[in-house]
Amino acid sequence: MLSFIAGIVNVTGVLAVNTLTTNVTGHFGYFAEELVNKNYETALIFLIFILFFLLGAFVSNFLIEIVSRSKPQISHSGPMMIEILILIFLGLFGYQSSFSTFEGQIIACALLFSMGIQNSLVTQVSQATVRTTHLTGLFTDLGIELSQLFFYRKLAEIKKLKRSIYLRLIIIFFFFTGCVLGGFMFKAIGLKTLWFASFFLIIALIYDNLRYRFYLFKRKLMSRS
Repeated sequence: MLSFIAGIVNVTGVLAVNTLTTNVTGHFGYFAEELVNKNYETALIFLIFILFFLLGAFVSNFLIEIVSRSKPQISHSGPMMIEILILIFLGLFGYQSSFSTFEGQIIACALLFSMGIQNSLVTQVSQATVRTTHLTGLFTDLGIELSQLFFYRKLAEIKKLKRSIYLRLIIIFFFFTGCVLGGFMFKAIGLKTLWFASFFLIIALIYDNLRYRFYLFKRKLMSRS
C-alpha cells in the first residue's frame, strides 16, 4: 500500500512541478551539473531538495525512537500522521496545474520531506529489507535473487528466495500502478490526487492499529488458557 502511495506521489510531483519527489538520486546529478556550469542558485535548489528528503528521514526515525520508549505499538503513527497532513494540505491547491517557480519549489520540498518520512519509516520497520519510495534498490535485489534461482538447490532456500522475489514484484507492481492511476487522476483533479494518497495512508494506519489489537487480544486469550 505504501508503495502504491509513493507511486501516486511520484507521478504527481512530476506532472505538477516537474520534479522527482520520491528519491534524490537524480537531484545529486542535477546538483553536480549546475555546480559545474556555475549556476550556483539552481544548484542550491537541488541541494535543498536533497536536504528536505534527508530531514524527512531524520524526523521520522527521531519520532519513532522517542515514542517507542514508552508506547512502541504506536511508534510509527506519528510519522504517518505528518505525511497524511502534508498530502492533505498540498491537495488544497486543487485543480491548479501551473505554479510559480517558488510555489513549485515549496511543493517539491514538501513532497520530498513526506517521502523521506515514508522511506525511513518502512526501512526502520522492515529492518532495511524493504523500500517503497523508489525502485533502484528493488530492481537490484530482484536481479540478484533471480540469478540465485540458478544456483540454490535446497528446498528451504528456494522457498525463501521465491517469497522474497514475490514481495519485490508486488512492491514494484503497486508502485507502477500508483504512477499510472495517479497520472490519470492528476489530469482530472490536479493536486487533489494527493488526497487519494492520504486516504490510503489513513487506511494503512487503521489496518495496522486493528491488526495490533487483534494480536494483542489473541495473546491475552492464549495466556488465559
